[in-house]
Amino acid sequence: MKVCTDACVLGAYTTPAQLRLANSAPSILDIGTGTGLLALMAAQNHPNAHVDAVEIDLDAYTQASQNVIQSPFAGRIRVHQTAIQAFRPDHTYDLILTNPPFFTNHLRSPDAATNRALHTDTLPFADLVTAADRLLHPQGQWWVLLPPYETSLLDGLAAQVGLFPFERLLLRHNARKTPFRHITGYRQHGAARRTAQTLTIYEPDTANPTHETYTPAFRQLLQPFYLIF
Repeated sequence: MKVCTDACVLGAYTTPAQLRLANSAPSILDIGTGTGLLALMAAQNHPNAHVDAVEIDLDAYTQASQNVIQSPFAGRIRVHQTAIQAFRPDHTYDLILTNPPFFTNHLRSPDAATNRALHTDTLPFADLVTAADRLLHPQGQWWVLLPPYETSLLDGLAAQVGLFPFERLLLRHNARKTPFRHITGYRQHGAARRTAQTLTIYEPDTANPTHETYTPAFRQLLQPFYLIF
């Protein structure tokens, strides 16, 4: 599967400074790792962390495993080929990252792996919330990337198990567009959510007005990960 800009923002945003986790050597879980992107970014962001990455699709699991092996973080990341519903570790996690499938009634791709990655058939939101509630440490944080409408659905389901949004980043293509993705942090104890922040990806290129370039805020956030900066 392709690496998406919005997933990169999720991985870059969840830094120790942003999260303020109590554990300086956190245990991290990436649900539906795909290529392994979020697991790898989490290992880079948190040098003392141990990361588990769960992936149901065999081809994606194989690719993620290869990417991890070839990375500097191979000793701290384990990739598991299983459904999250069946994943039973012997500990909970300080940080859970999820870029879940969210299409429900859209046209299907002829490729089964694409459907698993994009559609909720194998990971309904109710199952995702149940897994997060089961696997998250009582003082832990769960960060999720979704479109705005699906975020509102997840908010309602998460509240039913006592997980509430406390931070939200709105992601938009440029200043003329409305946000197309929400990055939301959930935790227990009904924490009041702060005013949502907005990150704009592109702005007009002053050297070529017909083109766009990355905004300074986007460059600053992604600089540790993007080789082009």
